[in-house]
Amino acid sequence: MISIKNKKIEGIIDEIIDQYAYADNSNRPWIIGFSGGKDSTVLLTLVWIALQRIRQNIPFPYQLKRPVHVVCNDTMVENPIISNYVDDVLVKIAQEARNQDLPIFIKKTTPKLEETFWINVIGKGYPVPNNTFRWCTDKLKIRPTSNFLLEQIDEMGEAIVLLGTRYDESATRERSIRKHEVTGKRLSKHQTSPNTYTYAPIKEMLLEEVWYLINTVPSPWGFDNSILFQIYADASADDYECPTVVVNKNHTSCGQSRFGCWTCTVVKNDKSMTAQVNNGKNWMQPLLDFRNRLIENRNKPENRKGTRRNGQIAVNEEGNIGNYEEHYRYEILKDLLEIQKQIQIERPHITLINNQELIAIQVIWNRDMYFDKTVGELYKKIYDKEINTQKNQSLNDTENRIIKEVCSDTPEYFSLISNLIDLQQTKTLMITKYGLHNDIEKRIEKFATEKK
Repeated sequence: MISIKNKKIEGIIDEIIDQYAYADNSNRPWIIGFSGGKDSTVLLTLVWIALQRIRQNIPFPYQLKRPVHVVCNDTMVENPIISNYVDDVLVKIAQEARNQDLPIFIKKTTPKLEETFWINVIGKGYPVPNNTFRWCTDKLKIRPTSNFLLEQIDEMGEAIVLLGTRYDESATRERSIRKHEVTGKRLSKHQTSPNTYTYAPIKEMLLEEVWYLINTVPSPWGFDNSILFQIYADASADDYECPTVVVNKNHTSCGQSRFGCWTCTVVKNDKSMTAQVNNGKNWMQPLLDFRNRLIENRNKPENRKGTRRNGQIAVNEEGNIGNYEEHYRYEILKDLLEIQKQIQIERPHITLINNQELIAIQVIWNRDMYFDKTVGELYKKIYDKEINTQKNQSLNDTENRIIKEVCSDTPEYFSLISNLIDLQQTKTLMITKYGLHNDIEKRIEKFATEKK
């Protein structure tokens, strides 16, 4: 049994035990948002210890009656170091929960294919997020987790979300927590989800106490907490004065860096990734440079259309401010694949964009009537191997040759036929023919207009 030599932390564990076993007589599931960072690690650690003590000291029927879902949202563009760390931790959590017979269950959520970062930027041409157009939070984070939350509510009627937020994080965070608190109550109504309550057990913990627990209390699921400590230490910017947590000579300082998407263009400078590069993670430099190029090229009028995807005019005194032009989307993909290939030489397990996304991007380009360049040709050029963006292609080499010969005097007709076949193939890849008729009409209309 883990014992902690800190009255405040022991008091939090006692409160968690009371809330789980006595204060709430329902079986409403607990849902912990787990990022793998310091605060969510501490929250899960305290809940885990509380469950262990309930099992050992509290008689039935007050034992482990409600499930605890550890929900980890993967935006698919997470900082690779954090992403790999979290994957390893989740495996260990799942194993130990089974070994210790605790009702702790892992759920990893990801955005829908049509809402991933690269589908939106490279496929649909959305400008990368900034403070005035921050579409990423909703599509990549809120929706995937909310969908799982709604599933639990549908099944159980209500749910309780445990938050790893603390007053000590910032004045803004403290105001936000206090705004939604109910005096004398542990639970607060969720701001957006119906039939959902929030519970913030560690809200009064100070940063020093967070690191004290991580550095002195063994992980109840058997992971090495020093790995997390080192990740924060490596990501601490030179201009940030880290709080001191002296446990032994290796714990003379720690970081308070915030980790997120490696592609994040909302912040002006990615201090944590810059610090990681400066602290020896040189392989991340291409990622940092790529992210900076996304910011630099975001508002160049030559990269932007004069309309949005819905056809609305988007032009101001500086020029076009609509979606990205197809040629720029292609350049982003080319840059991304070249960086991925470079990084995979030493780290083959790192994937920046997956094959499903590549296929979906080709589908969107086809539907946008962009046939000048293809994902498959680009992938072949960079990786020197095929990717099936046109799986089960309708025409073989002989058929292509015959059509080319027939259209030898009018090569534009061969291009039209190829485009129409690509559109049909798009529907095969997406396992639906919805909108095919309309897409074919649009392509023929465009061809007729160009012929005039």
